[in-house]
Amino acid sequence: MFGINVPRYALVNREFPNQELDFFAEEEDFVEVHGNRFWKPFVEKPIHGDDHSIMIYYPSSAGGGMKELFRKVGNRSSEFHPDVRRVRREGSYIYEEFMPTGGTDVKVYTVGPEYAHAEARKSPVVDGVVMRNPDGKEVRYPVLLTPIEKEMAREVCIAFRQAVCGFDLLRCEGRSYVCDVNGWSFVKNSYKYYDDAACVMRKMFLDAKAPHLSSKIPPVLPWKVNEPAQPSDGLTRQGSGIIGTFGQSEELRSVIAIVRHGDRTPKQKVKLRVTEEKLLNLMLKYNGGKPRAETKLKSAIQLQDLLDATRILVPRTRPDHESDSEADDIEHAEKLRQVKAVLEEGGHFSGIYRKVQLKPLKWVKVAKVNGEGEDERPTEALMILKYGGVLTHAGRKQAEELGRYFRNNIYPGEGTGLLRLHSTYRHDLKIYSSDEGRVQMSAAAFAKGLLDLEGQLTPILVSLVSKDSSMLDGSENASSEMVEAKARLNEIINSDNDTIESTDPPGEKPWMVDGSGVPPNASQLLPEIVKLTKKLTEQVRVLAKDENEELAGKTSYDVILPYDQAKALGKTSMDVDRIAAGLPCGSEGFLLMLARWRKLARDLYNERKERFDLTQIPDVYDSSKYDLLHNAHLKLEGLYELFKVAQLLADGVIPNEYGINPKQKLKIGSKIARRLLGKILIDLRNTREEAISIAELKSNQDSTTEFPSIAREDSADLQKSQINVEIASKASLGSEKSVDLDDDDDKEPKYRLDPNFSSNVCMFTPIRYANVRTPERHVRTRLYFTSESHIHSMMNVLRYCNLDESLQEEPSLVCDSTLERLCRTKELDYMSYIVFRLFENTELALEDPKRFRVEMTFSRGADLSPLEGNERDAPSWHHDHTLAINGPERLQEVGSYLTFERMEKMIRPFAMPAEDFPPPTIPQGFSGYFSKSAAVLERLVNLWPFNRHSSQANGK
Repeated sequence: MFGINVPRYALVNREFPNQELDFFAEEEDFVEVHGNRFWKPFVEKPIHGDDHSIMIYYPSSAGGGMKELFRKVGNRSSEFHPDVRRVRREGSYIYEEFMPTGGTDVKVYTVGPEYAHAEARKSPVVDGVVMRNPDGKEVRYPVLLTPIEKEMAREVCIAFRQAVCGFDLLRCEGRSYVCDVNGWSFVKNSYKYYDDAACVMRKMFLDAKAPHLSSKIPPVLPWKVNEPAQPSDGLTRQGSGIIGTFGQSEELRSVIAIVRHGDRTPKQKVKLRVTEEKLLNLMLKYNGGKPRAETKLKSAIQLQDLLDATRILVPRTRPDHESDSEADDIEHAEKLRQVKAVLEEGGHFSGIYRKVQLKPLKWVKVAKVNGEGEDERPTEALMILKYGGVLTHAGRKQAEELGRYFRNNIYPGEGTGLLRLHSTYRHDLKIYSSDEGRVQMSAAAFAKGLLDLEGQLTPILVSLVSKDSSMLDGSENASSEMVEAKARLNEIINSDNDTIESTDPPGEKPWMVDGSGVPPNASQLLPEIVKLTKKLTEQVRVLAKDENEELAGKTSYDVILPYDQAKALGKTSMDVDRIAAGLPCGSEGFLLMLARWRKLARDLYNERKERFDLTQIPDVYDSSKYDLLHNAHLKLEGLYELFKVAQLLADGVIPNEYGINPKQKLKIGSKIARRLLGKILIDLRNTREEAISIAELKSNQDSTTEFPSIAREDSADLQKSQINVEIASKASLGSEKSVDLDDDDDKEPKYRLDPNFSSNVCMFTPIRYANVRTPERHVRTRLYFTSESHIHSMMNVLRYCNLDESLQEEPSLVCDSTLERLCRTKELDYMSYIVFRLFENTELALEDPKRFRVEMTFSRGADLSPLEGNERDAPSWHHDHTLAINGPERLQEVGSYLTFERMEKMIRPFAMPAEDFPPPTIPQGFSGYFSKSAAVLERLVNLWPFNRHSSQANGK
């Protein structure tokens, strides 16, 4: 018997409200029932089918909170509660694993076990706003069910003994799950559905009373027999307006974008050696009592323990005079005070922007408690607190705006364009993010703008964004090469001008020389940046002194501020009240602002060794840019001058940290972005092969019957056709492993809009049912959100891939005019991006290499030009602290034609081969305990209360 997929679930039954149960336990990020843990995000459903108050609880790593789902009230179907983190205890509930569905649910309606109609709608989980048409009806689109889903519909119909039945499907990770059975339910406002239902019922009557006629009467209604079929309008697309026009027959097949995160606060780090017993005991508490094991504190409970210990250890007052003998103790106390201030910032812990490492350094032997033998105990540890890098209100606004720009400009229009594509499963969307909080939240804010969503970012993040740290995090794979590049960069900056010029070959292109972009007077600028940094630090010290005196009067156990969601997940607007009061923007106080600048001043120049640390220049640039944008109201003298000097040096340092010359940039870039490059090639190849398979299938179906069939035999043919699409897609690749190994292909069935509805004509009015002109149109979108290192690495591979020995005769993928422009464009700033769009020319033969064209564009990101003027002239950014994002620029010459085959040839040497990709992993919340037995569903029918009242057809 065919099985129905049922997610892992647990029943918690209470005989009376708030009953304590010994088999039920709740921790910060999971509940445990009979020893089985359900990690957040998980779903909490009332056991009674008539109670529609369903809760989704989110993990602290995504900001926490709860979303309540309920029956539609006006235009809302859910509400997010950021401060609710504990599950309900007043009744009996079912707990299930949360299933990310890409923001779309499927409603299925059966008329007997042989017929099922399906419609897609926006999931209430995402933002809770109901999309309605001008008539006030919820917007839905007909979609095709897969063969497996059709069998599931049949099983539901039989298991619940309900011929006319409605149920909800969740499509997740390539599998489908029944989450709700509604009993007697049917479609509204669909002539096609009622015509089909009439045909089904007529056949049932004939089978029962006149079986000899049943097979002879056509499976369509009498008034439909002579009705001409409406041809589908060809949806033609111009080529990119940026590159040029390539004819009316091009179709957009894929959009792949690599995007840097939005505006953030400066990244910070505090290091201190600790010997205090309370901190050493805390380390042992969370590392299992292992004296030599490192401990990472990130959860709310762990960070609260650390804050409690730090509050006891921080001195109440500071000495007015510092002697040399006290210097170390004073510095240690200052760092503890900074740790305390960081942990108290924002009034709560989200686990997404702050983390602490405790590494044991020294140990002693101590006697065991039982007196038998000895144990080790740590006596000193290194504490490393990492914080900052928080997505600001400006960064969130930038990400949302860029998402809206993509929606309106990257996808050719078709009525509501991208939203229509996405709602009808013709848009295959996947969003990936690195593990950094600012990157995750940028991805969620972008998705909000892209799909026109509303509400908080946490539900959007959990529902639509997948983390892939191995593909999008860090630059460790090229650490040795980057150290070598920085050493050479140090030589260039500290050398005389004449030495630099003499190393440049005559007539060499400017981007080909070592240290391109380093200002000729760099060595003279270094003392200037140190002087200005110290000057700024002293001004902030004065501002922090008053704040410290105010805090000194408070006890060490002052209650922390109330929970404030915006402070952890990026504000939606700037802090007008704080700015009016003369305080720093955001949740940073003067004490933390002083710690930030004092650390920069100390690390930038070592006075004892008389040595400049060039690695600090990007941090000085980030901090000066941040304060110039967000804290200009503090009127810090010399801030603008510091920004300009830091910018000149950063323009030379940052690009050269990823390689001092093109060949080194190519080597470092390929090591950092190797896995991402491989994934992009897989994305493009999968798209091309899928498009070819669909084109072949479509040409084979041109001679099929004019009318859609309702009979089971024809339904079986349709199932075979769908299966053939998938088989053809893989068979056409031959020995290529890229598609077979792509986790997207493994997880995602080929969901499609039902083409029968697009040409269906109403019995009385010749208007399209779904107003969708091209049901076959399908666009694959892959969005990769990452940090600066991956943007530079990707761009360097695109620019210099032709310098590889195997490609010496090939011209660059990037034209000379753009190479020169990129040489002048030193920084790929916040929200910078690279976009690949794959177009298919349907007029060319399938085997023609020019059938598939790749277009490459990029953006420098947030436009710094307003900051480069005189800030005293009250530039336009003062009112919201937000810089606009530059539009896309071409990487190719106008009129050029980059085939997919050539791009693949140029990129493949630097990309991870498909066979090296690790198998897709199952997220923690999806541990794989999925039952395939229909008996499970029947047991639920017998157990749940609604079964006791057979007259009720609704069930949860």
